[in-house]
Amino acid sequence: MKIIKTPDEWQTIRRQLPPEETLGFVPTMGSLHAGHRTLIEASQKANQHTIVSIFVNPTQFNNADDFAYYPRNLDQDCALLEEAGVQYCFVPDENGMYPDQYHYQVHEHQLSKIMEGQHRPGHFTGVLTVVLKLFNCIRPHRAYFGEKDYQQYLLIRDMTKAFLMDLEIVACPIVREPSGLAYSSRNSRLSPEERLLADTFAHIFHQGTTCSEIRAKLEEKGIQVDYIQDEMARRFAAVTIGQIRLIDNIPLI
Repeated sequence: MKIIKTPDEWQTIRRQLPPEETLGFVPTMGSLHAGHRTLIEASQKANQHTIVSIFVNPTQFNNADDFAYYPRNLDQDCALLEEAGVQYCFVPDENGMYPDQYHYQVHEHQLSKIMEGQHRPGHFTGVLTVVLKLFNCIRPHRAYFGEKDYQQYLLIRDMTKAFLMDLEIVACPIVREPSGLAYSSRNSRLSPEERLLADTFAHIFHQGTTCSEIRAKLEEKGIQVDYIQDEMARRFAAVTIGQIRLIDNIPLI
């Protein structure tokens, strides 16, 4: 696997790839887990080449502590990617991604204002801005996103349409731990006691009751609830356990 650290270095490689061969792209913030592995496998099945990016994007964090303590395991991540047969890993730094010092930004004014956007001001502006930069740098044919961040997936999918980009956005199903808890990089920061509460959250959230009943049951367990909300034929949740914020969603039948 080749590790690339600058946009210029990647663009040199990109120009050398055969034009008839497709490139799949899996953007990540690292601390890779089984959910990321399914995105990589989906890319590898559909494309001749796969590139994974690892960049903890500072502009999408509205909480400085969350950014400071976000798990970073680059050596472990690179070993996982190499074992998975990934050809390229793009690991830019902040100067490489933001030579403009974040003066230019992408704003969306409808879907980004509810749920995560309401509770994390500026979050989706940071997400959309960095993803657009990554797309312009990587120039993939397909990009892969997990449905755990379903609101994010919709915003990125619709952004590519709005900006007339020749790029397919592929959604991959949520991968869950045996308890039903969605895999997340933040799960590794849970203490043993918090992990039990996280499993309880997953169990209660998947019960087929109303949003208000689910909220009440979670709050009875001492779990802080940001929202339990039905939108777009799905049920969404965001909770905080200790200092760790977890999200999830399930389709409504």
